[in-house]
Amino acid sequence: MIIKYITFLTGIIWSYSIIKTQSVFSKKAGLIFKVFVSKVSWLTLIAACYFGYKNFSIQYTIIGIACGIILVHLGFYFLKKLLISKFSEKNILLFKSFFEYTLIGWVIYYIFF
Repeated sequence: MIIKYITFLTGIIWSYSIIKTQSVFSKKAGLIFKVFVSKVSWLTLIAACYFGYKNFSIQYTIIGIACGIILVHLGFYFLKKLLISKFSEKNILLFKSFFEYTLIGWVIYYIFF
């Protein structure tokens, strides 16, 4: 029973963290991310909620969903604070731009090849 609940929490945290990651990207990369990655993550989140509903009581399911969402938000908050304290804003913006263009290039490569 504990392993099932840990699996349920892992699914919630995993899918919601990918959905939350979409808000970090700019509009052009966010659109590509939304179309190719976020849709699958929403389906995974819905499937994880259904798994929780079928295997546990509604109370445990809601507690698990709430805990997963809170953990993801706390993780993003502390990661943001850590990155801001370790790197300058220029370096963060440079890495973010590099990552966005790499994502766009990867999707274009995936579509055409």
